[in-house]
Amino acid sequence: MPRHRRLLKNELLPQRLAEVQAARPGQRIELWFQDEARFGQQGCNSRCWAPRGSRPRAVRQTDYEWLYLFGAVCPASGRSNGWIMPRADTYTMQLHLDSLSRSLQPEVHALLVLDGAGWHGSKALRVPDNLTLLKLPPYAPELNPAEAMWRELRQRHLSNRAWADIAALDAALGTAWLCLSNDTGRLQRLTSFHWINAALARCSTATAPDTS
Repeated sequence: MPRHRRLLKNELLPQRLAEVQAARPGQRIELWFQDEARFGQQGCNSRCWAPRGSRPRAVRQTDYEWLYLFGAVCPASGRSNGWIMPRADTYTMQLHLDSLSRSLQPEVHALLVLDGAGWHGSKALRVPDNLTLLKLPPYAPELNPAEAMWRELRQRHLSNRAWADIAALDAALGTAWLCLSNDTGRLQRLTSFHWINAALARCSTATAPDTS
C-alpha cells in the first residue's frame, strides 16, 4: 500500500480526531465521510436471477441527462445526509454542507473526510462552524467508505432500468436513497472499515478521563 494511504489510516486520521477533540473538550466528535456521484439515463447493468443455462436480457439506456447525489455518512452510527442536485459545484456543495451542519446535534462537532474535488476546496466555500474538513490523499477512492453507498444504489436499486425523462430518474434516485439511508444498520456494515473503528477507538482512549 502506498505510504500516503498508510499515513491516513495509521497516523493522520487518529491525529486529526484527537486535535479536533482537544480543541473542543465540551463537544462530542463524530467522524463523517462525504462524496458525490453522478447518476444518469445511461444507467448500468448488474447480475440478476434467471433460469440456469439462460442468457437473460437487461435494459441499458443510452440517453445523456444526469443528476448528482451528494451524500455523507457516519460509519459509527449509520446516519447519513443526502441531497440530489442538478450539478456538482461550489454552490451545491455549500447547500450540502449547510444541510449536514443543521442535521447535527447541538453538542456535536463533525470531522468530515472528503476527496480533493475542486469545489471541496473552493475559496468561496464557507464551512459551517460545527464541521472540520479533512481531505483524503489523491487517487485513493478506496479510502472513502461513502463510495460503498454508490455501489449499493447502482447494484441493488438502479441497475437494469430505463427512465423516460429526468423527472423519472429524480424520483427513482430519491426512492433508492431513502431506502438505503433509512437502513442505518446496513450503512454501518457497508462503511465501518476496520481502520476507521481503530482510529475512533484510539481517540476515545486518548481523551478518556484518568480515573486512577
